Amino acid sequence: MKPSRRILEPHERISEVLFGLIMVLTFTGSLSIAEAGRDDIRAMLIGALGCNIAWGIIDGVLYLMGCLADRGAELRMLLGVRVSSEAEHAHGFIARALPAPIAAVIKAEELEPIRQRLAELPEAEIPDRARLSGRDWLGALGVFLIVFLSTFPVAIPFIIMSHAQRAMRVSNAIAVVMLFIAGLMFGRITGVRGWLVGVGMVVLGLILVGLTIVLGG
Repeated sequence: MKPSRRILEPHERISEVLFGLIMVLTFTGSLSIAEAGRDDIRAMLIGALGCNIAWGIIDGVLYLMGCLADRGAELRMLLGVRVSSEAEHAHGFIARALPAPIAAVIKAEELEPIRQRLAELPEAEIPDRARLSGRDWLGALGVFLIVFLSTFPVAIPFIIMSHAQRAMRVSNAIAVVMLFIAGLMFGRITGVRGWLVGVGMVVLGLILVGLTIVLGG
């Protein structure tokens, strides 16, 4: 089975951007502009950066765990096909590994050539256990970088602007634009009106940020 050409699928990238934005917004949103000094802003930036580094690593590890689970499922399918004494049983293993719309319309005579090719694979080409590939590690690195880099657009106004209140307004505007763009892209891949999903993503992001702050996250 050949892997997808993309290391990270679009919905995975959008999810990580949203996650990174929520993390950094919990820091900028909890900053009291009326009382904030340069030391407070510096502490906020360090905290936001450190938080997104930590969560980027955690998300990357979780991504690798998901990849390993997928490799295990693929290996179980392959072994199930090879040890099945009945072709119909082997066809069931193959069909369950296919996307539901394809599995619903594919016929047994179309599954049989696949079963035969899998059964004829040399033993040397069959791994003894699930293993992570180089693409999986690149995907985990991509997850980390997306979460980590999502910090900077929202944090930059606090770095380059001396007026804290003005920096907060610009930062919030950038966050809203990023949330809207993420929603717009998600709408395109799901077939829903992009602008509607964009607005929904902004509302959802702000609600999640508010809940995170209220709950002490």
